[in-house]
Amino acid sequence: MDKNMKQYLDKAEVLIEALPYIQKFNRKVIVVKYGGSAMVDENLKKRVIEDVTLLKLVGFKPIIVHGGGKEISRWVSKVGMEPKFINGLRVTDEPTMELAEMVLGKVNKELVQMVESLGVRAIGLSGKDGGLLNVTKKYSNGEDIGYVGEIQKVNADILWDLLDKDFLPIVCPIGLDDSFHTYNINADDAACAIARAMNAEKLAFLTDIEGVYKDPNDPATLISELQISEAKEFIEKGYIGGGMLPKLNNCIDAIENGVSRVHILDGRIPHCLLLEIFTNKGIGTAILKDGDEMYSNK
Repeated sequence: MDKNMKQYLDKAEVLIEALPYIQKFNRKVIVVKYGGSAMVDENLKKRVIEDVTLLKLVGFKPIIVHGGGKEISRWVSKVGMEPKFINGLRVTDEPTMELAEMVLGKVNKELVQMVESLGVRAIGLSGKDGGLLNVTKKYSNGEDIGYVGEIQKVNADILWDLLDKDFLPIVCPIGLDDSFHTYNINADDAACAIARAMNAEKLAFLTDIEGVYKDPNDPATLISELQISEAKEFIEKGYIGGGMLPKLNNCIDAIENGVSRVHILDGRIPHCLLLEIFTNKGIGTAILKDGDEMYSNK
């Protein structure tokens, strides 16, 4: 067999390996929380959008929920504002809220433009549109951190309408309270709430780490599969800390509220979404219901 034919046969094998996953997840909702380095590096950004577009074209119903923390920080510095933090959380005063909404809106439309350029129809919206994300004011250990919102309700009908009309929704995490004040929302929280409301088959977090480690200082302790009882045990024993703690709590909450699978992926790896969803081994960490097995029933 010549070398060129071997390359073509290898490509065919990859497609055949993907077939059962395409069949299993056809017409199923997958929520992708898009953030970290994959939003800053133009090459990675392109790869993520290609992945999500491919998911759409093979029959998935993807929804992108994006952050913009790094870009917001850049603009805060650019305009000479002094960032303030309480308990590690950015205090969002009125000027910062105005700037955050502007930056997130800009990021949102850039993502829409990229998806549209690949031949898929996309709609960008914030949680303010149609009352998509209803919030109350969030406090950090009782301290006021400004216009930061806690999601109370998701108007899933808007997203279902867009999916039914064959659009790819791209959501930026801004919401309104009952008095119609604007609040910034943690993008992980927004993705989790939307996945719950949509009974998503999968929720994928694109992050700047490879997944969940039993020991964050030892790369060899990366965990491929983690059932929620194990995840709770890791948290109780203090194995999980820093930014991974709220993320893992979000994962547990999503699984306990109807989401079938949650994936924590390293967004710095090109095409990480496709590798996780369409290959037998996958990458990153998959959070599962107790009793589920990841790779026999992905």
